[in-house]
Amino acid sequence: MSETVMVANTVVAVLATVVLIVRFRLNPVISLVIGAVYLGLTAGLGVEGTVDAVTGGFGEILADVGLLIAFGVLTGAMLHRAGAIERLVATLLRVCGPRGMPYATTATVSTVLQSIFVDVLLVISAPLARRIAPRIGDRGLPRMATALAIGLECGIVFMVPGVGAVALAGVLGVPMGQMLIAGLVVVVPTVLIATAIMTFLFRRGWWDPEKDEQEPTWAGMPAGPDPAGPDQADPDPAGSAQVDSSPAGSGPAEDGGPAGDPGTRAEPTGAGTAVAETPRRRRELPLLVLFGPLLIGLILIAAGAVLDAAGIEHPVLVFLGEPVIALLIGLVGTTAVVGLTHGREVVEGAVGDGFRESGQILILTGVGGSLATTISNAGLGEILGRYFSANTAAPLLMVWLIAAVLHVAIGSVTISAITAAGVLAPVAPVIGLAPVLIALAAGAGALFAVHVTSNTFWLLQSLLGQSVRGTLKTCSVGVSVASVVAILVILPLSLVF
Repeated sequence: MSETVMVANTVVAVLATVVLIVRFRLNPVISLVIGAVYLGLTAGLGVEGTVDAVTGGFGEILADVGLLIAFGVLTGAMLHRAGAIERLVATLLRVCGPRGMPYATTATVSTVLQSIFVDVLLVISAPLARRIAPRIGDRGLPRMATALAIGLECGIVFMVPGVGAVALAGVLGVPMGQMLIAGLVVVVPTVLIATAIMTFLFRRGWWDPEKDEQEPTWAGMPAGPDPAGPDQADPDPAGSAQVDSSPAGSGPAEDGGPAGDPGTRAEPTGAGTAVAETPRRRRELPLLVLFGPLLIGLILIAAGAVLDAAGIEHPVLVFLGEPVIALLIGLVGTTAVVGLTHGREVVEGAVGDGFRESGQILILTGVGGSLATTISNAGLGEILGRYFSANTAAPLLMVWLIAAVLHVAIGSVTISAITAAGVLAPVAPVIGLAPVLIALAAGAGALFAVHVTSNTFWLLQSLLGQSVRGTLKTCSVGVSVASVVAILVILPLSLVF
């Protein structure tokens, strides 16, 4: 089969997947499998080879990242039920002060809080951000809205245990410790620079309160600052009603995919109610103790990567640095802390929420591995490898562009990132390009143009009191700026990795 036909069939497979999702509203999981089967058959793999690629790819990626995703989601569910977000925001306000709050918010949301479901995190943090906005100076509302949007979306694709980052690492075979360190190196400057750029634009008049703001659409939200501060703020008792009744309720169900797209950690049915129904704390431990087990797990993963790079092999350290063991330690520790402070009922409720969410995420991640394996077995890597070299930016710019185009068409951050990474994954071993760079570039491209197909878009619009026009500025433009900043940060890393 000629190289031109091979590339053409790959393009057709990707476009067919997009059309099935966008035009025919077919579930993304089914659409991705159909695309992988078409490519395998047209690439000459045969029936048996195609089935082996689809099923083998599904199993291989879940073997690598399945438990990591489950442990991360369960840990996030525990912290959510424990009411850790409200306390963390109050602490940030005291430590960083009002003017530094947008930067503290976006940095924290994109790193420490990435195990929390995206929509749950928004429902909890948006009312607090709304109360803080008038206290941080000029254009407080758009600055806080942009900080939340940028932090949420960037964390998904760059920061372990964010579902996008874990899935990308699995598709490309990137060691989780390396993904954690590289993602941290990229996400922190990206969110801070992008937030600073948007702050500059807002302060130069690119925000009209009369046209870009409106009253929040849930009951009981005060328009002005909360004199008591966010520590005593009520985290939206009508949260679940808002999630169901907003435009997002009848539109996309997750991170921007069509209804039923398990692209990111979406709000499970009744999770908003759980915020209001969480039993009152029996006792309050310091935030460091509450988040401590998760942070210890992430530190162990990073330490394992550093020791491996340094050539240090100690059986105990190697064992503790394994991502599955490290996140298991984090999960067990968080369960113990939450159980001690909130009781068994809260722990059991969190486990139920986590299992519901992780099931959807695992299926999508596995199917992304099916497509990537099919593309690899079809020999596309050798073909594309002839056109690229490891010392040029072309492969990274291409994967960024593919992910950006897919995201504009599909509207799902995770699906577009995994698909783009799968297309370029075979190139990495051919030209010697570090797979972690492809993972980061795919994640950066998938952030471009978050728009009206995104559930995050509508939650930000309604919960923070923005008009659609205002949300296009804070969410769509803000996250797109972060997408461009991210690829500019990633390109120089090719000299290191």
